[in-house]
Amino acid sequence: MVSLRQLEYLVTVVDQGSFTRAAEILHVTQPALSHQVRALERSVGSPLLERLPRAVHLTAAGRAMLPHARAALADAAGAVSAVRQAIGLTGGELRLATVYSVSLGVLPAALKAWSRLHPGVDVRLFEHRHADELAEAMASGQADLAIGPRPGTWAGPVRTIGVEEFVVAVPSDDPAAAGQATEVDLGALRDRRWVHYAPDNGLADILDRACAEAGFQPRIAVRTEQTASAPILAAAGLGPALIPANIVPKGYEGRTLRLRPPITRVLFAYARTELDAVSGAFLALLGENVAGKLLRPQDAHPAP
Repeated sequence: MVSLRQLEYLVTVVDQGSFTRAAEILHVTQPALSHQVRALERSVGSPLLERLPRAVHLTAAGRAMLPHARAALADAAGAVSAVRQAIGLTGGELRLATVYSVSLGVLPAALKAWSRLHPGVDVRLFEHRHADELAEAMASGQADLAIGPRPGTWAGPVRTIGVEEFVVAVPSDDPAAAGQATEVDLGALRDRRWVHYAPDNGLADILDRACAEAGFQPRIAVRTEQTASAPILAAAGLGPALIPANIVPKGYEGRTLRLRPPITRVLFAYARTELDAVSGAFLALLGENVAGKLLRPQDAHPAP
């Protein structure tokens, strides 16, 4: 008989890539962890993990089982949360999934308000590099609610949150920001070397498409894995960076220029099923806390 504990052990080993790190996180001994994973493999009749000297990899059977293991754990957590929700927003856990830029710019104000209003409901935040990765995680049951770009196809409920505008970050003494300049045509920066993003960061696609629409391919000065690093690197003079306006840090040392024409991205909230009480309450609170962070859809222009 397969147990939820065994599924939790399998998922943790895969996520950590190591029995040693997984045992530390789960607060069990490594032999006990290995024993339970082997018991799971005996139950399903196939090895799930390939144990190498320095790494652990899923077998074909493991790859087939992993999304079901995640979904089972998510359903179990949801069942516990549903019982707690039935007696009010006094306990339980809200599981949110998003992309990096949204966790930097849009969510903090809402999360701060949530912790003040519902201190008994914990929040678990899952952050992803790309909208496709976010949608895959949601489909596998990772979280109750996703906040990010709309997935390509989605059978569950989808609601519009608002529209984020992109700006170009440059050093304070950049020629494009000379005088009182507050706007720039992207094509005017065609000869620059850019602060770009790692290929698996969704913002890399947006920059490449925007530059293609402006008639050029961006030359790369540096690629960053971390969205938060882009405006800092731009302010340091490595090159302009295309960033959501809402992630500009307070006291930013560089300058930000709006684009002509604007580049924007619509953000959505989506779930697998109709929102439960906790997810619905957070979504309502998010709507109250995006003023100044996001535009209304009718005020925006779609990204290229």
